[in-house]
Amino acid sequence: MADILKPLTALGHGAPETVQIGPLRIAERFDVALASLAQRRGQEAAFAKAAAGLGLPLPGAARAEAGPVLAAFWVAPEMWFVEAPFASHEDIVAALKPAFGEAASLTEQTDAWVRFDLSAPDLGPLLERLTNIDWPQAPVGYASRTVIEHLGVYLIRRGAGEATLYGPRSSAASLLHALEVTAASVV
Repeated sequence: MADILKPLTALGHGAPETVQIGPLRIAERFDVALASLAQRRGQEAAFAKAAAGLGLPLPGAARAEAGPVLAAFWVAPEMWFVEAPFASHEDIVAALKPAFGEAASLTEQTDAWVRFDLSAPDLGPLLERLTNIDWPQAPVGYASRTVIEHLGVYLIRRGAGEATLYGPRSSAASLLHALEVTAASVV
C-alpha cells in the first residue's frame, strides 16, 4: 500500500509549480516546515532561553526574521509561526518541543498552508491590487496578516523584489488564480 502513496503539493502535483508572467515569478514551495509557537503564561524566561538556544529569532509585531536554520514571523502577541527546512524538520513540532518543554504550545502547520514565493523587480503594482498593504512603504522583514480574494493570508517582505505568501492549502488553486489574473493585468 505504501508504494502507491505519493506526496502531492498543495496544488495537487508531484512537483511544485512555477508560473512566470512577464517579470513576475510565482513559485509554489513545499520544502518548508511550518509550526505555530505560542509562549505560555508565566514562562517568559524559559521561553526566551529555549528560543535563544535554538537560534530562533522572536521578531516583534509585523516583523519576520531568519536565524541560521530557523526563521519566524510574528502572528499575535507572544505567538509566532516558525519556518524550517522540511528536509531536516519534517516533524517540526517534535524538533522544537524538547527545547521548549512546558514553556510553549506548538502546533504543526505545514500541511494547513500553501506557500508561494513571489519575485519581480517591483511587486507593488501586484500586491497593491490584491491587498490593503501599502507595499512600497513596507520595509524588508515586514510580515502581516491580510486578505486576498476573501482568503486570510500572511504576507512577508523578504527583500526588495521578494515576498512570501502563505494561504489556506484548501484554497491553493484559487489563490494562485488570483495572483495570475492580477499579474496579467499589471504586466
